[in-house]
Amino acid sequence: MKKIIYSFALAAGVLALNTSCSDYLETDTPSKADAAFVFSTTETSRAAIDGAYSSWANAAQNKVFGDGLFYAADVAGSDIERHPENFANQPGRHYPEQFYQNGNFAGQYTLLSYQKENDTYAALYEVISKACIVMNLVEESEGFDEMIASGTESTSGQLYGEAVALKATAYRELIKYFGDVPYVSGKSTDHDGLVGRDSIYDVILAELQKVAPVMYRVGSIPGVTGKNYFSRTYVEGLIGRIALEAGGYQTRRGDIQRVDGNGNPLSFENMGTENNGATYGRRSDWKSYYQLAQQYFKAVIDNPGSAKFITTDGRTTPNPYQVFFQQMHMPDETYADESIYEVAISQGAGNDARPYSFGRPTTGGSKDNYPCKNYGQGRINPAFYYGVFDPNDMRRDVSCTVTATAGATGTEILLPFVPGSQGKGGGIAFNKWDENRQDVVWTANQRKSGINGPYMRMSEIYLGYAEACAALGDNTNARTYLDIIRNRAFGGAAAAKTDAFIAQEGSLLNAIIQERGFEFAGEGDRRNTLIRTGLLPAKIKYIKELTRKMLDGLKNDGYYTFDNGNTISNYVWTKSVDGSAKEWGGARLTQECPADMRSNAVMYPGWRGVNNDWSKYGLKIPEGYAPNLAIKGLFEKLSDNEIAALEADGYKKQKWGIDLVNNDDEYYKYLFLDYDYVKAPIHLWPFTPNVLANGGFTNGYGFKNE
Repeated sequence: MKKIIYSFALAAGVLALNTSCSDYLETDTPSKADAAFVFSTTETSRAAIDGAYSSWANAAQNKVFGDGLFYAADVAGSDIERHPENFANQPGRHYPEQFYQNGNFAGQYTLLSYQKENDTYAALYEVISKACIVMNLVEESEGFDEMIASGTESTSGQLYGEAVALKATAYRELIKYFGDVPYVSGKSTDHDGLVGRDSIYDVILAELQKVAPVMYRVGSIPGVTGKNYFSRTYVEGLIGRIALEAGGYQTRRGDIQRVDGNGNPLSFENMGTENNGATYGRRSDWKSYYQLAQQYFKAVIDNPGSAKFITTDGRTTPNPYQVFFQQMHMPDETYADESIYEVAISQGAGNDARPYSFGRPTTGGSKDNYPCKNYGQGRINPAFYYGVFDPNDMRRDVSCTVTATAGATGTEILLPFVPGSQGKGGGIAFNKWDENRQDVVWTANQRKSGINGPYMRMSEIYLGYAEACAALGDNTNARTYLDIIRNRAFGGAAAAKTDAFIAQEGSLLNAIIQERGFEFAGEGDRRNTLIRTGLLPAKIKYIKELTRKMLDGLKNDGYYTFDNGNTISNYVWTKSVDGSAKEWGGARLTQECPADMRSNAVMYPGWRGVNNDWSKYGLKIPEGYAPNLAIKGLFEKLSDNEIAALEADGYKKQKWGIDLVNNDDEYYKYLFLDYDYVKAPIHLWPFTPNVLANGGFTNGYGFKNE
């Protein structure tokens, strides 16, 4: 294990947090007697680590994987995902999302525009502090060296490993959002001030590698039945995840000494030009990190424990990809087969951001609705939905939806493109979480659905392994795992047309990164992936240009046809129908639409509709209840004769693409405002005033310092 971190901030000072870590760390070295007591029984051992897990659950759900900074930028700031509201209404989120107007706005951004003083930074250090206490207790206990040397799974090794994983997970999130941060371990080797992220990566990767062999794989941890604890499977996946980030592109400020975990100076391969004293690049030794990722992703693939990649679906209209998300909607005691680790949320308790912030929106009230209010913070760029997502890709309709739910009536409505939130505006929404699909829906109040957060699953492992292989020249294994992911999404190799897809993307590596975008669309993965792979400038440029073509076509011709054959028009025609009727396929909550039923206006696009029986939750069903929405003209230009026939059949004309035209600035100008594809992207968040004052360091990247 690397014991010493070098690399000081040039303006270093006294280390402190918003709520100082000294509350946890300014203690004497733990004694062997303390350790003997804490780890004397399974109950006291688990209690020692559960305090750190509680802090992590708060940080994850409210700061970095539910709400907080994840909510503000991760789920919105990419070529795939966007915010639904007017730019001027949410500057605290919009400016960080689009790189502070190419860095030009960084100096004007108010440090408390979005973050509070006692916020993400403090929450993550609380996790680290508690994890370090457990780590240090175990390291001081009798038999520790023998336990590690044995390389054999054990209860004490498992608990120690969970603490190591909690520490590493929190540091990974801190680095993702803030870049260089203080390093805290509760040992005399800690230093004051900011520490270069590269050395932190080296230390936590070494700690994770050391502890993995003494941990149990997911599904076999003694006394643990779920997937809400860290396992060897998770640790191996985390090594792969962090290694790709450590070897990937990031924007680094210029006033931090750049050394590795042993204090050796680093060199970098930079892209573009400097921005506010910062450069965008990756370590020159990046291949060693990709080799590490390759090794550990493969270890998970070879022995995934109880996690399994889902390839079959016994439902009438199968879609194996959707099975994972359907399982996420099951009761609290159920965990999805493909999950390695889930942030567990109990129904009726806590703050559940999954459907509220990143799920299918509703217009519901905050209480006693069908379902209650869901805000829909993250939306899909319309040019991506229409022009990039292949219509034959079974992930499209699982990931994106054009309809919302009217919460007071439990009926389906069209999502307009006018800026706004909930089911009242914002355009095409995320669709992977929808309370309509839950086995049991919590209708009493909002944010209580009980849908877990899927923090790591097998498809990430497959795609991470494929990426590492492709970057290192192992095209055979890279292609094998790309095919596994892609063939599931299209129902087979013939429909996947992977050779053509690779040619379109320009390389096998680029195709794998693009495939990851389809696999995780609407989950907040894309932004960080584009940043670390260096594909950010090209992908943002492409979606901007495609959006311009779409808007110009709609304005000039009333429609625009993309290369994949999809056509978006200024208007569509809709009709409320009873989706349980025989002619509509016999299902209210539409599932995968068979290829031969795409002309069916209620079945296509799929994975929409409403709950099969809101009456059991207290909704009074009126006579003539028509809960489903039939839509015509969504993907093709209708002729005058077709329109006349539809209107004679009761269909109503609805604004669609015309709302994009009328909000051109929101969909084009503010899509990465002034980003020039050359300057280093300012993708990080500033430290807040109290953090700066207590820590004795300064902000970089052009941010204010007060």
